[in-house]
Amino acid sequence: MGNVENNAPEHRAEAVAALAEAIRGIGRQGEATGAGNAGEATEATETTEGPDGPSEPGSASDAGSGDAGGAAGIDEAAESTDAASKQVGEAGADEAGERDSAGHGEADARDGRGDSPAPAPGTAAEGASETAHASASHGQADADSERGDSPVSAPGEGAATGSVAGHMTDRQRAEALRAATEALATGGAPGATAAAPTGAEAKQVTDRQRAEALRAAAEVLTAGGAPAALAEAAVAELGEGAAEVLRADPWAVLALPGVRPEHADGFARGLLGPAAAPGDKRRAQALVPWLLEQAALRGHSAQEIGEVVTGLERLGLPDAAVALQEVVVDGRVMAFQDEIPGRHTTTSDEDEPPTQTLLALERLALAEESLADGLVRIMSTFVPAEDEPAPEAEAVAVAVEEPEADEPPAATDAPDEDTARPQPEAAPFSPRAVGPSAWEAAAAASPSSSAAALIRAVAENPLVLHTGGESARAEPAALLHAAHGLGLRAWAATWTDHGRDSLATLLPGAPSTGAFSADARPAGGPATAAAAPPVVTLAELLAGAAGPGRAEDGSLALDVLIVLDAPLLDVELAATLLEALADGTRLVLSGDPGQLWSAGPGRFFADLLAAKACPAVASRTPDFGPIGELVSGVGIGELQSVEAPEKEVVIVTAKDGREAVHRAIQLLTDSIPRALGIPAEQVVLLTPGHGGSAGTRALNAAAKARLNPGPGRFGGFDPGDRAVYSPAPGATRPVRVLDGDASGLHLELSDGTRLTVTPAQTAKLRHGWALTVHQAVGRRWPGVVAVLPDDAAAGLTRQWVYTAFGRAERHLSVVHAAGQALPQAVAERPAQPRTTRLRAILAEQTGQAC
Repeated sequence: MGNVENNAPEHRAEAVAALAEAIRGIGRQGEATGAGNAGEATEATETTEGPDGPSEPGSASDAGSGDAGGAAGIDEAAESTDAASKQVGEAGADEAGERDSAGHGEADARDGRGDSPAPAPGTAAEGASETAHASASHGQADADSERGDSPVSAPGEGAATGSVAGHMTDRQRAEALRAATEALATGGAPGATAAAPTGAEAKQVTDRQRAEALRAAAEVLTAGGAPAALAEAAVAELGEGAAEVLRADPWAVLALPGVRPEHADGFARGLLGPAAAPGDKRRAQALVPWLLEQAALRGHSAQEIGEVVTGLERLGLPDAAVALQEVVVDGRVMAFQDEIPGRHTTTSDEDEPPTQTLLALERLALAEESLADGLVRIMSTFVPAEDEPAPEAEAVAVAVEEPEADEPPAATDAPDEDTARPQPEAAPFSPRAVGPSAWEAAAAASPSSSAAALIRAVAENPLVLHTGGESARAEPAALLHAAHGLGLRAWAATWTDHGRDSLATLLPGAPSTGAFSADARPAGGPATAAAAPPVVTLAELLAGAAGPGRAEDGSLALDVLIVLDAPLLDVELAATLLEALADGTRLVLSGDPGQLWSAGPGRFFADLLAAKACPAVASRTPDFGPIGELVSGVGIGELQSVEAPEKEVVIVTAKDGREAVHRAIQLLTDSIPRALGIPAEQVVLLTPGHGGSAGTRALNAAAKARLNPGPGRFGGFDPGDRAVYSPAPGATRPVRVLDGDASGLHLELSDGTRLTVTPAQTAKLRHGWALTVHQAVGRRWPGVVAVLPDDAAAGLTRQWVYTAFGRAERHLSVVHAAGQALPQAVAERPAQPRTTRLRAILAEQTGQAC
């Protein structure tokens, strides 16, 4: 089991042989017939929209049943694809853009993915992190690079950006910070020479080169029948030599947002003519990564080789085995032979456990390996503290360290020549230690038995998982308060600003009491007697906009880090977070395992729970009230009736999607405000996807017509419109439109701060009366209307229902047009499966069975 090294020729040969053998055993059905089957392949691989993402190309169950996790990943791809599908490829290529199939899921790769950990800007500080998380895509995100090539990277850690390339040493971290600082200071890349143009001259040269690159790319795209508008994305993805790359390899266009295989085939025929054969080596090398990127959008960090072969055959590739061999050899993907998790049926020590051959994109494979390494490093470098010695023994120890009386004083002024000597390497950051007696006293003083259990687990272990519902969030709050009382540098990180503010209200010590130490001040801010609560968003923490800041070695200056909403971390973001922690730091991952997984690939929290590599503390604090009772029942697979004397839960039936929209708007604008006193501004409509009869598009159009009618003179928006801004994967910020001008749309965020979205960024803005559930994770509203249209019934899962219903604080209305699909989903479909490697990697590194 393990990674097939791509940089060793002998290992490559072994990998290819193993790969070929695995492919031969798959039992391929029929021969691909090349160009004659191109139309059939196109139709078979059309991505359908399930409630949470496009389905697996060609899957028999695709219609309306996309992966709930990958869901959030595909939200604007449809719109991006729409423009491309009308112009790229041959006439008659299918209209892949606005294809809202039976499930009408989160298909549009910008918004769906636009709602994952990631740094959500809104404030200038948050923007830096969002931008980092939305780094260059490998082809499946749209022009805004939503599927980042890397997770949010900590400022200055240049070596940790992009694919997560293993661990950084303390010295490397410091060097990365220095190099990045120099680069920012010079406005260029590290190592820029003094002879390079500077100021206006440098900008003019850069602008001229970019303009030329765009012009050349547009010419090549047009020559192949593709829209010239793709030139911007081509230069962003392929570099300033995009024109040459596309001429040499027309199928490289498949890496651009919204472009599908049938479009790339048409473009290749436009450039190459009859030479553009279905079995062209270049076509094969583009299709394999594309299939894996599609799988990543559905939440898979790896794919079983048989599924990849099936996808290639449906795309009309004559020899899938050869294609896979060549792609593995050139390093575009990585091959692994892993044990199948949970399938240990052997009865003899000599019997080998069953294995599977998996393929993964290099960036995801490295991220998952790095994440496992980081988890093992945190656990293996932790040293439990002992209680402090008696005062007299401590005095003796201090006396030994004091200098002799006749020892000459240390020199205070170094010679001039010493100033040129290299400075000593920054000392590694070392977390503080507290003895078991102090931890036990803190546990005894905690407000509940569940909080006490969590504190005791953290006292003894460096990595602890904590599970529970909304009410259980009080337990990490109690741990945070206890850790600060012990003098530790402890911080909590949440997914959203709403989660941050909610957690702060649960802390026993309010800011006005000065209960928190000066260590709780924002990064770079002054120490004050009454510092703000030590709670930040994950985006703020990694961007350095708030939180403890960085130690000299580049790691976060922390003793204890508590991460709430942990199920929402994808493998890339989780790997970046682990890389930022110093050896010996205590890490607590808290979350509700019943909620939807991350918008990005992987199932980090679920895999860690299943691996049983560290203690897990399950909260015994229930969510009270009718809504809590209903949600708890859904979590165990039961959809039960609940008593709601104050109309906390209301079920409204509808015969179809059109009536569901009417009922939902009536609840939003009249019934809930009038009967319950919850204003419309505090009520949200939640639905499985953007398209369809009752998706966000239909609901938002109806809500705007009732609440803020207007011509949409600012790119479809009017002052007063309720909207959501999704600048990066998983980042969704509720906003209100103020006005617009030539500079862009001026928005007001929920905290009152202002933000201007440029015309080029308006594609990341949607109306916000109605959201998908992935856009809503990490937030709650006083009133929620969950809309279940009939055409999304096949894609419902227990995870989706649990998460949607759990967004309500005071009132939940369910507009139900899904019939028996709702109870069936709750009882029989826990979640859409995801293929990942983290559990197998942890089992290999820790020596445990997976």
